[in-house]
Amino acid sequence: MPANEGQLPILLHSKSNNMKNICVTDIMKRSACAVIFALSFNGAADAQDFPFQLLSNDLIWSSGEFRGEYVSGVRSMNDGKHYTSLERSESGSSIVKYAYRTGEAVDTIATSLQVFQDAGKGFNGYEFSADESNLLITTETEGIYRHSFFANYYTHNLETGITRPLSDFETGKQRLAAFSPDAKQVAFVRDNNVFIVDLESGLETQVTTDGERNKIINGATDWVYEEEFGKDNGIFWSPDGKFLAFYRFDESGVKEFSMPMYGQLYPEPYTFKYPKAGEDNAKVNVFVFNTETGRTLSVLNSETEYIPRVKWGVNSEQLVLMTMNRHQSEMGILIGDCTAANAAGVMMKEVWTESCNTYIDITDDIRFVNAGKAFILTSERDGYNHLYQFNADGKGNDVQLTSGEWDVLEVQGFDEKRKEIYFSCSQKGATQTHLARVNLKGKMTILQDESGTHSARFSDSFDYYIHTHQNANTPPNYTLRNRTGEVVRVLKTNQSLKDKVAAYNMQPKTFFTFTNDAGVDLNCWMIKPPGFDPNNSYPVYVAIYGGPGVNTVEDSWGGANYYWHQLLAQRGFIVASCDPRGTPKRGRTFEHSTYKELGKLETEDFIDFGEHLGGLEYVDADHIGIQGWSYGGFMTLLSMTKGAEVFSAGISVAPVTNWRYYDTIYTERFMQTPSENARGYDDNSPVNHAEKLEGPLLLVHGSADDNVHYQNSMEMVNALVAAGKDFDFFVYPDRNHGIYGGNTRLHLYNMMLDFVDENF
Repeated sequence: MPANEGQLPILLHSKSNNMKNICVTDIMKRSACAVIFALSFNGAADAQDFPFQLLSNDLIWSSGEFRGEYVSGVRSMNDGKHYTSLERSESGSSIVKYAYRTGEAVDTIATSLQVFQDAGKGFNGYEFSADESNLLITTETEGIYRHSFFANYYTHNLETGITRPLSDFETGKQRLAAFSPDAKQVAFVRDNNVFIVDLESGLETQVTTDGERNKIINGATDWVYEEEFGKDNGIFWSPDGKFLAFYRFDESGVKEFSMPMYGQLYPEPYTFKYPKAGEDNAKVNVFVFNTETGRTLSVLNSETEYIPRVKWGVNSEQLVLMTMNRHQSEMGILIGDCTAANAAGVMMKEVWTESCNTYIDITDDIRFVNAGKAFILTSERDGYNHLYQFNADGKGNDVQLTSGEWDVLEVQGFDEKRKEIYFSCSQKGATQTHLARVNLKGKMTILQDESGTHSARFSDSFDYYIHTHQNANTPPNYTLRNRTGEVVRVLKTNQSLKDKVAAYNMQPKTFFTFTNDAGVDLNCWMIKPPGFDPNNSYPVYVAIYGGPGVNTVEDSWGGANYYWHQLLAQRGFIVASCDPRGTPKRGRTFEHSTYKELGKLETEDFIDFGEHLGGLEYVDADHIGIQGWSYGGFMTLLSMTKGAEVFSAGISVAPVTNWRYYDTIYTERFMQTPSENARGYDDNSPVNHAEKLEGPLLLVHGSADDNVHYQNSMEMVNALVAAGKDFDFFVYPDRNHGIYGGNTRLHLYNMMLDFVDENF
């Protein structure tokens, strides 16, 4: 779209294949007309005309220029006073033991040279046995989906120094290997079957025999459980090691989805089970293997669509199942005594239920307290997500431990010694995340008052925790703190990154609210160009997501996206974002307001947001573009069609275009099934609004997207073609939902930048 002189800063473009031409704001002159001119530079001499360094996609996505410091891979040891970290040394991969208080290395637990007699053979990961006498070492991993992977595992006895392959690698790689609590056995999955290895004898017991790809899964979860319930593990040792519980998924009735994989003469399809909205799910059951008798026991529970969590309480008398109906509007907790199982199996008793008229989120917040007599769990029963204590026998009074118009976000752990629960929360507002603790009497303490985003990794004793603090304009700062929140020592400050950021004159991200047409206040942020002049008129780039469970308006460091937005600001764009209705951290009513109508209220809010921006004196209302990925891509398409009069151009990456094409668990949680809610699906599917598109649109998708299938974009292409609409479309072969690998991410953002310069 050509620039409109007098309303829009003049944009001059000089295209080149290497995309090194940069449009920058005339900071030096700070002219009244804020002319944005083309600067073509290939060296430092030209860049010296500006008081700060200029950003580029090469710097952001390829160079490592903005690589920050992190504290990662820290694992608390049993004493809570030491931790281990996986590092590289002359001896290969090294597991090093450190003291929390001093940060000094006190021991090297194991190295590649010790384990394999080969410094060149590295580890991908490791796990201690419960008594820390043995290591389970992961090598040669191969990713499957978001969480899952295949690997070759070894056991290493720290007392004897003996290393053994977990299994015969000629029979295939393993998954999900886990020590028994007494470190005498290891359970794992191979070829969709469950196995147990006796570490002393090396004897391998095959627990299941019916595993078959795309048919029966034992000991792991199916694709939709892994993606939407966030777990791929399906084997669970009892605390005493006498029983091994495991999932069994029967996928026989689930329809298959195929993706062609290119890069060869005849592309071969990758086929997997994917239940789309309204279609059949896998039939899921839980079984328990008795390691003493060799018997496999069925778990007798009421008919239920989903069993999203399998856990153990404090002993083998507390096998715990969390169950949900298909609408995910009812959740139950069942407890069974495996020691009292009979020939029929393990009898389960429902001890807790909850229901609502929308949906219930599944979490890992459950913690057993008081020697297993009670458990802690979060609930939205009072309109906000709060902590409660419930009796494990299903009797007695419930005790609410936290309250107020804010949400508990995640339980960090339970300090058994002091009877305190640590958690993160939105107590200081939806843009903020703070750490807190509460005792079993409901006395609550916020650990830090500073604004921003706080997170923690606690030692097993809860005497120490690694604290991370960041905000929208400051990279993460890492400190070691004691249980009261006092700083013991500083770990990482990211000072080098802060200095580097300062050299590029990054502009502050400022937060504000606006009131939509429905009278609801929405949280937003904005980045203005360097040398911003309120008397000038600027184009706008609106960055969005807008879906359940995700906030884009958070007082936290944005990483690569932060630099991308700063690059756009340097090129003369105002960059802004908004969290519409349906996003989290503001209570049940706000988050669940989009129930059965995904896309409706969010689109209205984004349109209102665009109109609000267009009403600002320093915004060119004719040049407000919008961009989003995944759910944000879905929102972009709806905003570009339903809000064609507001948004002048858009970029939609990997979008859902019709919820009928997406998976059961996610879609039906918010929409019910297509047969139950056809209007909710159809009224807000972008494919049904293609004829309303007016401005330039760039549509991008990876052909091997196992999550949001390439089918979504193909259907959108068909709809746009049928409507006679012009648009740009780009496909990345064999790339998944993240669209990365090799030069891919740089190529994508160069293409996006080109499109923004030409059309936003």
